[in-house]
Amino acid sequence: MPIKVSVVIPVYNPGKYIEDCISSLLRQSLPDDEYEAIFVDDGSTDETPERLDRLAAEYPHMHVIHQEGSGWSGKPRNVGIAAAKGEFIQFVDNDDWLGDEALERMYKYGVENGADVIVGKMAGKGRPVPLELFRKNRPHANVENAPLIDSLTPHKMFRKAFLDKYDLRYMEGRRRLEDHVFVTEAYLRAENVAVLSDYLCYYHVKREDASNAGFQRFDPVGYFKNLREALDVVEKLTEPGPLRDRLFRRWLRNEMVERMRGQRLLKLPEDYRQELFDEIHKVVVERFGPGVAAGLQPTQQIVAGLIAANRLADVEEFAQWESGIKPSGVLETLGWEDGKLSIGFTAEYKSAGEPITFRADGDKDLLVPPLPQTSLDAIALLGANTSAPLAKSKVDLVVRERATAAEFFQPVELTREKVAVEGREGDFRQILRATSQVDPLTAANGAALDAGIWDVLIRISSCGWTKETRLGSVRDEEAGRGRAAAVVGSPARLVLPYWTDPHGNLSLDVDRKTNRLSYEFAALTPADVTVTTDPGRLSAVLPFHVQGETGATLKLTNVASSRSVDLPATLTARGTGDADLSADLPVGEPAEGQWRLELTVPATGAGKPVALPLVLAVSATGGAVVKPLAAAAADLAAKDPGRRGPAPRPVKSTLLRRAAGKLRRALKK
Repeated sequence: MPIKVSVVIPVYNPGKYIEDCISSLLRQSLPDDEYEAIFVDDGSTDETPERLDRLAAEYPHMHVIHQEGSGWSGKPRNVGIAAAKGEFIQFVDNDDWLGDEALERMYKYGVENGADVIVGKMAGKGRPVPLELFRKNRPHANVENAPLIDSLTPHKMFRKAFLDKYDLRYMEGRRRLEDHVFVTEAYLRAENVAVLSDYLCYYHVKREDASNAGFQRFDPVGYFKNLREALDVVEKLTEPGPLRDRLFRRWLRNEMVERMRGQRLLKLPEDYRQELFDEIHKVVVERFGPGVAAGLQPTQQIVAGLIAANRLADVEEFAQWESGIKPSGVLETLGWEDGKLSIGFTAEYKSAGEPITFRADGDKDLLVPPLPQTSLDAIALLGANTSAPLAKSKVDLVVRERATAAEFFQPVELTREKVAVEGREGDFRQILRATSQVDPLTAANGAALDAGIWDVLIRISSCGWTKETRLGSVRDEEAGRGRAAAVVGSPARLVLPYWTDPHGNLSLDVDRKTNRLSYEFAALTPADVTVTTDPGRLSAVLPFHVQGETGATLKLTNVASSRSVDLPATLTARGTGDADLSADLPVGEPAEGQWRLELTVPATGAGKPVALPLVLAVSATGGAVVKPLAAAAADLAAKDPGRRGPAPRPVKSTLLRRAAGKLRRALKK
């Protein structure tokens, strides 16, 4: 079979971190004879060369090339390109890894769309990755219709014939931003770029020792010399005008302005801070016209203006103010509607615990940064816009899988509200009111959420601030009443919204990756559970959301003998959001005695029943009474007047077992 994809991995002293990379390559769903991995060992001095030799000896599609150290990733990547036999080349760093189906999906997507470059969805484990780019699939993307320029790392798939046609290779030697130069030229020359967003393809990993090359402090003079080379590519391949300004804006925003904001600036030593500022100032003055900064958000324009005016002290003062700005959210409503989790919330920015305020000036809304008038005048002379574009403020709701850091935007309905500040005429705060519908069957960009723990976050974008925070620790009482487990879809998926310990944030447990469901049922009180005792039938109402009717299994275990009986059961939706649990009792079963109840719904899988806080009491005449466990424990206490203290409160699974144990011991006497 012709090789479809060659994976090129530059390697230098990765130690244990290369194991995840190797494992992910061996797990690829693409057949072994349709892809190859080329590890280019750039003079490693640890045990890695021997590890790679053993790997290549065991797996024919795993290759290793040893070379003398070149000092950076450019040369080993070029060596890998020269050795590659695949139709496409995927670049991977030795401390990152791929999703199991990444090569197969990206190759197919690229071929279907005639792409020269395929960008797969990324997740950051301890490091940032582009977000807006992966909001949706983009089969036909370019630098004009998509935010491609936000992603300049090399971890993409490139058509080899395309690289050869333009002799696209990495700059070599010990240098920075060689990937910016390479990827920028690829974007600008490609006939088509395809962005795959409905599958998590690439995992960027920050090492525990933070020794990734990108996390090391750099020499400002050398760094911005290399950055100018990326700007040169843009100037070579574009005409002066809005597109060039928009592309330049990426480097002004990410590599310059953002380094001069908040704690990112303030935590730097003063001498390094000055050196960094001086080099940024030179680039801004030399290379960027007024149209570059004009497209930034207001707070970014303020910083850019102060940089251009060479006012580091004011930049530092502004950074002090910005460092105290935090996002905040209040969870107001929560509940299931037709298999979707409806989440209502408000959001706004705060500083020092108080809402950020704005000032109305005619038909304009203004930021009021705490800067001296001389600085504000300097910013104004440079044309920086200090108005607050509050009509563009937005908030996103994001679900993020805790183990993999995969995250997906959820649909949001948003309204913006201005609230006057009491006693301050003309001043107001902006509150964002939003509702999101999380459908577990489509929440992953059209696909179902994988089994796992999905944390719920909100991300507020306003006036140049984009910050995120967890949702749920601050909530209205109404939100707590709407929280319940749900069975959705076919085959069934079990989804449990729960509050995390100890902060009380909202997370979703999909397909029982935790024991939270047991805790939820153990915490039910007599007021939470309604039971009926029709002859030959067991029925109960549980706080459980289902759509229509779903099958389940009810396990009855005799307290005295431990004998078990499994009964087919159903969960049927009620208009209130609860579910009717019902099961027919066969003649002669269960026999006389006390029986504990456990429920298994299809999504929980075999062997994972959930204890219910219910006891079935069967009399000698065959009559059956279902009682909440707390009521059964209270009956037991009433029959034992010598017992001191209140009946056990079923708030945790351990207490549930203790109460059941007391029943067992009493019945044995």
